[in-house]
Amino acid sequence: MQALPKNPRVLVVTPEVTYLPEGMGNIANYLTAKAGGLADVSAALIAALFEQDADVHVAMPDYRTIFSDHFGPLWPTLQKEIEILENTMPDERIHLAQDQAFFYLHHVYSGYEWQNIKIALAFQREVINNIIPRVRPDLIHCNDWMTGLIPAVARQRGIPCLFTVHNIHTVKASLAQIEDRGIDGAAFWKHLYYENEPLNYANARENIAVDFLTSGIFAAHFVNTVSPSFLLEIADGRHRFIKAYLRTEFRNKLHSECAVGILNAPDPSYNPKTDKALARQYEASGHVEGKLANKRVLQQHLGLVQDDQAPVFFWPSRLDPVQKGCQLLADIMYQIVSRYRDLNLQIVFVANGEFKPHFAEIVKFHQLSDRAAICDFDEKLARLAFGASDFVLMPSLFEPCGLPQMIGPIYGCLPVAHDTGGIHDTVRHLDADSDKGNGFLFETFDSGGLDWAINEAVRFYNLPAEVKATQLRRIMAESVKTFNHSVTAGRYIDLYEMMLRRPLVKRKG
Repeated sequence: MQALPKNPRVLVVTPEVTYLPEGMGNIANYLTAKAGGLADVSAALIAALFEQDADVHVAMPDYRTIFSDHFGPLWPTLQKEIEILENTMPDERIHLAQDQAFFYLHHVYSGYEWQNIKIALAFQREVINNIIPRVRPDLIHCNDWMTGLIPAVARQRGIPCLFTVHNIHTVKASLAQIEDRGIDGAAFWKHLYYENEPLNYANARENIAVDFLTSGIFAAHFVNTVSPSFLLEIADGRHRFIKAYLRTEFRNKLHSECAVGILNAPDPSYNPKTDKALARQYEASGHVEGKLANKRVLQQHLGLVQDDQAPVFFWPSRLDPVQKGCQLLADIMYQIVSRYRDLNLQIVFVANGEFKPHFAEIVKFHQLSDRAAICDFDEKLARLAFGASDFVLMPSLFEPCGLPQMIGPIYGCLPVAHDTGGIHDTVRHLDADSDKGNGFLFETFDSGGLDWAINEAVRFYNLPAEVKATQLRRIMAESVKTFNHSVTAGRYIDLYEMMLRRPLVKRKG
């Protein structure tokens, strides 16, 4: 990893973050707002930048209620100290955008699009009007649709800007709405992306919606997705749900060598050696005894058949039939459990989502309550399931990155997954004879493909104990070295370094 040149000032603009390194901003270091993997990646990147002695600054919304919920009775004292710091220490590195639009939110995002637009505009107004002029960054790193207008401002002001796409989600608003929220859209309107090509500013202002996510991609100097394969899949038109114009903008960036894929990584707390949610902590060298102890606790807790030799499959992600492929498992769930009844094969769900009632009905109709457990999502239970299970199910139709297929192997829980997106970049089909691979992949997205992959997993499970143990020791050791935030942050830092060295020049003519 190369050091960044001349201590650049980098402004990371993110709607969510978990932890921040000591020394960045005194009491504000303890602010936490998380909805997904973006929070963890932002935190890891900021910490790595700080360790590299980069002059890193962070802009995020002032989620007062979320912060209050996180810290409980301690919050009033912390809030007073934060207000003092904001008023007396302009050189602080953490910049909280302030607006009542997000003061009283209990979640980072709302369930209503109109409110999300309001939140996004309030956040970006403060970043554009106050935080960027105060920080005067050498480079701006924006994340997802809630920051989608800022790359246009950065391009107008000649500041290199990286835009990271974590999820293919967007909102739309007219220039009139944007300006009514206090953002001078007239200054950078030509760098935004519209649903239809505007004839002039007046025509654009009232009549044509601005797409936030596509604007970020269109205006940014560089773009990245959170896995290399997902970027190529978008550009190649592999996913029908992605709009043609969004695909075109990705393709343009890719052909201009201004787009890359950088894998996310699991939070470092996902470590079976230190994970307090486990009934028994373990490492690669002692994983057999450790996983067995956790399996016994999980089976007892969920009312499953108590069997040390039973293969346990774990469903870790939301039960969403659009992306996660849960309908494929529903089609074959009874056949799988019946086929391996002598093995007492078990399936554990720790997930919420619209498809959950379907699995509950399958379990009830076929009387599988001692073979399949369907639980609401719970962080501690999910971690215990990683430690107790032998396989993690991820038959996703598409996956921008995915984390369970990386977390699982760290715990000795091998992925059974559809070969797509970030899964393709992180899972290789296991070949025990060659000491290669870390999971079981199927290529055709249908229940037959998933059925084949589960059979492959069970075939591996039935190998001699020492063969299995040798493979799991290898996979666990490799996963810890490969799937970590240090690797991810290093790639972002290399990209920053390249962007800062690349001159921003206008082509003649």
